[in-house]
Amino acid sequence: MPIKDLTKELIFISGLAILAAFAVNAVSPNGIALFGDWDPAQGVITAKPKGDLIARELEIGDIQRAKGIYDQGEALFVDARSYALYERGHIKGAVGLPVHQFLDVIDAFRDQYPLTTWIITYCSGRECDESHELAQYLLEEGYERVSVFIDGYSGWEEMAFPVERTVAAHQS
Repeated sequence: MPIKDLTKELIFISGLAILAAFAVNAVSPNGIALFGDWDPAQGVITAKPKGDLIARELEIGDIQRAKGIYDQGEALFVDARSYALYERGHIKGAVGLPVHQFLDVIDAFRDQYPLTTWIITYCSGRECDESHELAQYLLEEGYERVSVFIDGYSGWEEMAFPVERTVAAHQS
């Protein structure tokens, strides 16, 4: 078979494979969104699967507002990251509630914090959506007032606001 014919066949097969991939993605409920929220200035960026929405109405996008709420002691700040990241550094006074262990720890959390507690979730920053996921779980659990601090721990630390460390930052 001449090289020219083989090249045409390879291009044709590759084109069909790409079209098939887009078609499967389009009909799959777990498909990847082709258009996401990519501008961190607008809030959390995400390329989550279609239908997995970020609740923008819960967001606290002004770091100074979050600091004011913190200074007034009006809300409980809750870290959605893993316990390991929480121990390396978290907003001073924040409680760790890793979103990926939610079902394992929610009963103890609920026993300690009533459903009327104003909770502000956060994670690593605007490229992290674990705080949105945790906020949704808490709302489904019956918590009445939940917000999401979108600048997260990285934004807080960058502003030199109060932080705590349980373990040395250089440890894994």
